Amino acid sequence: MPIVTKKLDAGRFQLKDQVVAINRVTKVVKGGKNLSFAALVVVGDPSAAVVGYGSGKAKEVPQAIRKGIESAKKNLVKVNLTQTSIPHLVLGRFGSGHVLLKPAPEGTGVIAGGAVRAVMTSVGIQNVLTKSIGTTNPHNVIKATFDALKKLKNKEAVAALRGKNAEEL
Repeated sequence: MPIVTKKLDAGRFQLKDQVVAINRVTKVVKGGKNLSFAALVVVGDPSAAVVGYGSGKAKEVPQAIRKGIESAKKNLVKVNLTQTSIPHLVLGRFGSGHVLLKPAPEGTGVIAGGAVRAVMTSVGIQNVLTKSIGTTNPHNVIKATFDALKKLKNKEAVAALRGKNAEEL
C-alpha cells in the first residue's frame, strides 16, 4: 500500500542543508574528457520534523550543491516522532540497501553512519540506533532511510487502525 503524502511548502520552514556526497563524473567525448560534479544533499528543519533529499549535477561544485538543495526542497517529508526518538522499530528498503532504525532511550545520541546520520540530524531525531545493511551507496542508503521514516506511525494512527482510542494502547 503506497503511502500518500501531501506536498509541503519549503518557505514555511527554517531549512538547514547538509551535503552528503559529492561525486566527480567524467564523460569521454571526441575532444577529451568532460568533467562535471554530482552532489547529494539533505535539507531539514529539526523543530518541525521535516526532511528532504535531492541531487544536483553541474560543471562546478557550488552549482551542483545549489541544484541539489532546490531538488531537496521539492520533496519534503513530515516525520512522526516521539519527543527525542522514533516511535517504533522500522526497516526501510531501497534496492539492495536496507536501513534499520531502532528507538533509543534519552541520552543515547545518534548512533548512525554517514548518509543515515545526515538524515537523522536534519530531521531532529536526537536518540536513535541505526544499522545500514547491504549497499553502501549513499543514494540508495538515503532512499532506504526515507522509506523507513515514511513507515513511522504515530500512536493515534495505530489506535485508529485497531478501532481503539490512544489511551487504550
